[in-house]
Amino acid sequence: MTVKKPHTTVLIIPTGVGAAIGGYAGDALPVARTLSTVTDRLITHPNVLNGAQLYWPIENADYVEGYGLDQFAAGHWGLRPVHQNPIGLVIDQAVESELRWRHLQAADAARATLGLDIRAHVVTDMPLQVSLKTTQSGASWGTLENPGSLLRAAERLIHEARVKAIAVIARFPEDEDAAALAAYRQGQGVDPLAGAEAVISHLVVRTFKLPCAHAPALSPLPLDPTISPRSAAEEIGHTFLPCVLAGLSRAPQFVGLGNDSSERTQAVVISADQVDTVIAPATAFGGSAVMSLAQRAAQVIAVEENVTAMAVSAADLGIRAIAVNTYLEAVGAIAAYRAGVAPSALRPHMQSLPALPQIELSQ
Repeated sequence: MTVKKPHTTVLIIPTGVGAAIGGYAGDALPVARTLSTVTDRLITHPNVLNGAQLYWPIENADYVEGYGLDQFAAGHWGLRPVHQNPIGLVIDQAVESELRWRHLQAADAARATLGLDIRAHVVTDMPLQVSLKTTQSGASWGTLENPGSLLRAAERLIHEARVKAIAVIARFPEDEDAAALAAYRQGQGVDPLAGAEAVISHLVVRTFKLPCAHAPALSPLPLDPTISPRSAAEEIGHTFLPCVLAGLSRAPQFVGLGNDSSERTQAVVISADQVDTVIAPATAFGGSAVMSLAQRAAQVIAVEENVTAMAVSAADLGIRAIAVNTYLEAVGAIAAYRAGVAPSALRPHMQSLPALPQIELSQ
């Protein structure tokens, strides 16, 4: 009996670029849930799976922070699955007392209700002072005035509480761009917080090589009955922390993969050369992970319907990709690939087999 290797799919929807699907509050979760049924292993990143108070346990999905995903895609790091990570919380000193207690109660609820191993929390020794920015293309990003304070707090949790994953709760500025926030709540434009969140998690993962995700601390917004369903998950509670804790509890650990490393040969470590399919929005092929995986993957799928603020296509980079209109078609493309069927065979019109130019032998 022939044993087939597990089929591995990487789903990438860049954060902070206004993706029509995946640019809001966990609105790509239905995509991830569906894809997980046609692949053996789904690797994706927190903003795909995070839905604030809402989340969904996907047994065969790996929750991989963006910087870690870039390192994985480049072949520098592998992913080692875990049963459960002990988690530590870093709380920005700028978070007000009442808001801090709301987050600590959310953590206690996750311990008592979900059974998560949350070991300790630490308050940073200085306010992190997050600022929000926007690029000319419309993508969001941000800065930290005191990144060292974040790293010192994370280091304490790692060494004193022996945690293996870090959740960060930073106080985010409010009303800096009321128009952008209003558009986001209506399911339009770009998430103004996402780019700064990525900066925070990237810093921790790059420094300590541990899973990390971020939950912004914000004052509750006034009720607006007209908000979009895609943004509604962020309207139903005091904190976005529950999905982060649930994701980090099963996030794979990062393993360095040197050229001569024995880790690369261990079956329990997932490496980039095991990826069979990578899926990305058709206009967002400029990211590090997408470009790296496109050089390796047997199947690259570009989803046209998931428009973004970016304008980098697979063709622009010389990447050969299967163009599909929707994620529903992407699911079908994976099913066809796994069945050994060329997608063109499922369409009513097929071109004749092309011939390569004849080579003239030199005399």
